[in-house]
Amino acid sequence: MTLRTQNTGRGLVMGLLFLVGITPAWSMTYEERQQLDLSAYTVTDPDASYFDVPQRMALLADTENPLLMQHAQELSYGVSCQQMLEIPPLEKKIRIPGFYPSPDEWRFAVKPLTEFEDVVSRLAGTYVATGDDYYAECLVKFLDHWAESDALMDFFYTWQQPQAWFSTESMLFSAAMAYSVVRPSVEGMDSEIQHIDDWLSRLAYQHSAIPGHNSSCCNNHFYRRALYATMVGVLTDDDELFRFGVSAIYSALSDMTPEGAFPLEMQRGRRASHYQNYALLYLIPNLQIIARQGYDVFDLEINGHTIHDAVDFALDTFEDPSALGDMAPHEQYKGFFQDDQYFAWMEMYQSRFHDPRIAEFITPYRPIYNRGTGGYVTLHFMDPQAQWHETLQDRREEQKERIWKKTAH
Repeated sequence: MTLRTQNTGRGLVMGLLFLVGITPAWSMTYEERQQLDLSAYTVTDPDASYFDVPQRMALLADTENPLLMQHAQELSYGVSCQQMLEIPPLEKKIRIPGFYPSPDEWRFAVKPLTEFEDVVSRLAGTYVATGDDYYAECLVKFLDHWAESDALMDFFYTWQQPQAWFSTESMLFSAAMAYSVVRPSVEGMDSEIQHIDDWLSRLAYQHSAIPGHNSSCCNNHFYRRALYATMVGVLTDDDELFRFGVSAIYSALSDMTPEGAFPLEMQRGRRASHYQNYALLYLIPNLQIIARQGYDVFDLEINGHTIHDAVDFALDTFEDPSALGDMAPHEQYKGFFQDDQYFAWMEMYQSRFHDPRIAEFITPYRPIYNRGTGGYVTLHFMDPQAQWHETLQDRREEQKERIWKKTAH
């Protein structure tokens, strides 16, 4: 893989070089990465978002699906742009405590970060729901305000305290994905768009200069970094960033076990099933963005594996944790089944492949929202024939409880 050597690309080069000596035995080695010829992967359409925005907006304008209509109606109440612009950019050094040792402190510290993600996703989703350029232009103004402040460029990182690095990952891909939805429709804001493009590019290169330590070099955090690299690469017509994103797909498929498991996620013990799903939460959107550039990556096969094997394995572990075999305890953490955001990837996957198990599984979770990976994904992806009504709250909890109990044996 040929990598740029000028200053903007040097961090990415060093990030890949650092993989030497720390890559786990079952992961793609540095030498193997170097032998990858990804030159065939180039950005073909910088204006292509992670879904066909004009096509989807046309569908929503004509749909008679009550679930989609209600979802769009709720978003159509909109938000105050001025109120959004009053949110102060994060200009000072960002420092976040670890989640597992200090969950309450972590939740308090990340509030400004998650607020940012909610704002960009809400503005993009409201634009899709209403077709009102006001929201598209507001999103550009909002991001430009942060770009002018050089926000997010300063965060605390050591390998023992990586949480600020982890948290800014999602801010990057949430901003890039939301921005990709509106940028093609915005006129008369060329200067602001240039500011944002430059800012996102600098953020992506600076952030990816940190390779991570041990598993975070190569596990779901690598997939998260790849997600922003792919989307920012598309937006800025940067083949280097785009290929970095593609390389994560090759890495994930190469690392996969015969069962379809991601070995580094299996190391999470009682959370192995959760982290198998968590990896898909970033790999599937990445694949979706790459596919929108014209590449048949969903059926990319490496060592006999495709991403479908990982999907099937995740669903197998949901239905019966004994599918984990001797890779992880069969008594698995089940808390993530109570939160629809973890299944945002399923809407994207179902828009391309009808999996009956997914169709049944996601029914009680719709409409699904994830502030980072795709925003209002049910609005953006669900086939109008898939589900006509939102599950009533009591029925929804009943179905979730059924899913919860299925994993208990």
